[in-house]
Amino acid sequence: MMNLVEKILAAHSGKTQVSPGDFINAKVDLVLANDITAPIAVKEFKKIGVSKVFDPKKIVFVPDHFVPNKDIASAEQVKMVREFAREQGILFFECGKMGVEHVILHEQGLVLPGDIVVGADSHTCTYGALGAFTTGMGSTDIAAAMATGEVWMKVPPTIKFNYTGKLPKWIGGKDLILFTIGQIGVDGALYSAMYFCGEAIDALSMENRFTMSNMAIEAGGKAGLFRVDEKTLEYVTPRAKRQYTVYDNDADASYAKTYNFDISKLEPQVSLPHSPANARPISQIGKIKVDQVIIGSCTNGRLEDLAISAKLLEGNKVNPDLRTIVIPGSQQVYLDALKAGYIETFINAGVAVSTPTCGPCLGGHMGILAAGERCLATTNRNFVGRMGSPKSEVYLAGPAVAAATAIKGYIAHPDEI
Repeated sequence: MMNLVEKILAAHSGKTQVSPGDFINAKVDLVLANDITAPIAVKEFKKIGVSKVFDPKKIVFVPDHFVPNKDIASAEQVKMVREFAREQGILFFECGKMGVEHVILHEQGLVLPGDIVVGADSHTCTYGALGAFTTGMGSTDIAAAMATGEVWMKVPPTIKFNYTGKLPKWIGGKDLILFTIGQIGVDGALYSAMYFCGEAIDALSMENRFTMSNMAIEAGGKAGLFRVDEKTLEYVTPRAKRQYTVYDNDADASYAKTYNFDISKLEPQVSLPHSPANARPISQIGKIKVDQVIIGSCTNGRLEDLAISAKLLEGNKVNPDLRTIVIPGSQQVYLDALKAGYIETFINAGVAVSTPTCGPCLGGHMGILAAGERCLATTNRNFVGRMGSPKSEVYLAGPAVAAATAIKGYIAHPDEI
């Protein structure tokens, strides 16, 4: 019998049964690349010798890392990708319509339950929240997928993560995944699919599930998946423009390993430099002063994240000893936040609000750190030099801690506000 991952991979490779370790050629439902990785994939595609991609409707280019273009080099990269997309008829999200790739693809209904999605970006695992198998690959693999509509891969083992207990106040997907990575390490799920389940998971919103799937890669995971439930279907139904198949685990499906976590007393989590695995409960880290707060990214740039941040910032001001930047994950998120009054709240509090971009997360633009500076961010990585100077520090947390920190000037529990 098979689990969710194995069922999806078997269906897409024309097999009745697959097991961990099997090598398969799987048909893909969507191929993704961005402004950094698409240029490489396009160059490699042209070496293959075919004139057309396998299906332009199943390929998406999202320029989001250095967009709006930060310099001549980034402008040239996007120009090259834009021209190839127009030539091939590929869906291209232009500046003004685009957002962070791992926010807009599911928002636009481009990824659906049961899909296989491959992207030239490690956080492509985000869409596993929809009960799909989605994973990052190198640009050369993406070139081959654009040409053939297939990928060659090894079936990964699946690790089951069961979360029991009622979600405490302020605890969301970011806290659960930081806690999990802190428990198992950055290689604890190496080349494995992470399957998230349990009563605490059932209580999570879709926004929080996307956050958890997004960071499966930070534990070494190949993918991070949730089963499809009523919340999933409520999210997908108004967005879906094509048919899809819902897969589920067989009752006697096997897993490589099972972790059981009681999160009923979990505190908000903060990952200290320089690893997501360096996670601590907020009560154990002391009052660490920071110079910058970033709220946004493909981890926490969705409407619910902005709502939590705005709730805390309303009637308060950003601490004069730091700067705070809020980046909605998409134009739709930006518009919804505007209509809900969140943007006005941010501006009144002294926050800089940006058009959608990945910029600061990867040290690209819109929030680079100088030597000696510290940033508390809702992003997903805090490696040395990730957000600028190698002599800077990045701390990871969820939107509630980020907003509280923006007000207090040090890494703060939201109950302090």
